Amino acid sequence: MTPRLSMKSAFETFLTAACDRLGYSASIKSLLSLAALEIKVEIPIVRDNGELAIFSGYRVQHQSARGPCKGGLRYHPEVDIEEVRGLASLMTMKTALVNIPLGGGKGGIDCDPHKLSLRELETLTRKFVKRIHREIGPNSDIMAPDVGTDARVMGWIHSEYSAIYGHSPAAVTGKPLALGGSVGREKATGHGIGIVIKEYSARYGTPLKGATVAIQGFGNVGLHAARAVTELGMKVVAVSDSRSAVYRKGGVDIDALAKRKKERGLLCETNDHDALDPAHLLETECDYLIPAALGNVITAENAPHIAAPVIVEGANGPVTGEADRLLKERGIAIVPDILASAGGVIVSYFEWVQNLQREVWSLEQVDAQLANILGKAARDVFDHAGENSLDFRSAAFDIAVSRVKEALDATGF
Repeated sequence: MTPRLSMKSAFETFLTAACDRLGYSASIKSLLSLAALEIKVEIPIVRDNGELAIFSGYRVQHQSARGPCKGGLRYHPEVDIEEVRGLASLMTMKTALVNIPLGGGKGGIDCDPHKLSLRELETLTRKFVKRIHREIGPNSDIMAPDVGTDARVMGWIHSEYSAIYGHSPAAVTGKPLALGGSVGREKATGHGIGIVIKEYSARYGTPLKGATVAIQGFGNVGLHAARAVTELGMKVVAVSDSRSAVYRKGGVDIDALAKRKKERGLLCETNDHDALDPAHLLETECDYLIPAALGNVITAENAPHIAAPVIVEGANGPVTGEADRLLKERGIAIVPDILASAGGVIVSYFEWVQNLQREVWSLEQVDAQLANILGKAARDVFDHAGENSLDFRSAAFDIAVSRVKEALDATGF
């Protein structure tokens, strides 16, 4: 089984187990599994060298019973329909778990954004919108940044969609502030990880001050997660990206690493930091491990070597189904992605609300509301887990699946 298939397979495993615990029929399980709409388009562009290149674009709308579909758009060479299906399904559970009135969607284009010029990226993005614009929008499916995309890409989507339908800021979130973006959106996913860890510490009495953290991934999520846990008094001892990794026993210099990453594209060769094999970052001895890059990085092969007693999933689907089983057998706690990485979609929801209501919230408002919603979701998961002798992922899926089922019942399917 390929890693891309594994993410969807893992979701099916967790969904089936939740449906069995909740007493739902096989037909209900199938209804919760299947996507409502899947789109695939081919996108030809003329490269800067005059050559024609054709990319495949995908958008999956999984469930909209609880509200318009919401989910990221990723640019990555390994994007395919199976991966997008799995990610859209997870987003449905994520929005339901944190109890915001949205469904789940996801999209992607099978390109390497690092190998495309700015003009090529913009052309690709605008052509994608032209091909799917009838199926997206503020009341049906709202895109947001994901792996390989950012506020600038969301700005192009906003521009192209508005050229067709008139000024429509609520059609996409994660936009630049000048186009109706929200303060706090860029840091939201990483900041939310800090909120969830704080709730975990409060519930289970694990000290924050001096606790050690290793973070796989030093993009937007990993960087802001590092800053969030540092503010809690924790010590980030190791970080990695796809090509480099560093370790420092006394705690890494986050600002210095961010500067080196921006200037050189690598984390290594930073003063007073030891180079580390990126493949071994996940096996670092620490109190908390945060996989904050791509999915399926913790597998049956490396699960026996994970040293951290707590894994906080900052990425979507970083632990395969088999690895999840092995880690639970070892007594390792896993705070699941549908909880730990939900800060991004929560603040995207805030941006959507601000756009619809023509309001502008302060950072204090955004941070306070994020802490309220995500903190309650974490406490709900911990409560359900304790009351029913469940691991955190099972508890989270029980809550999310029951909420989606309740909405489907209310709409008559």
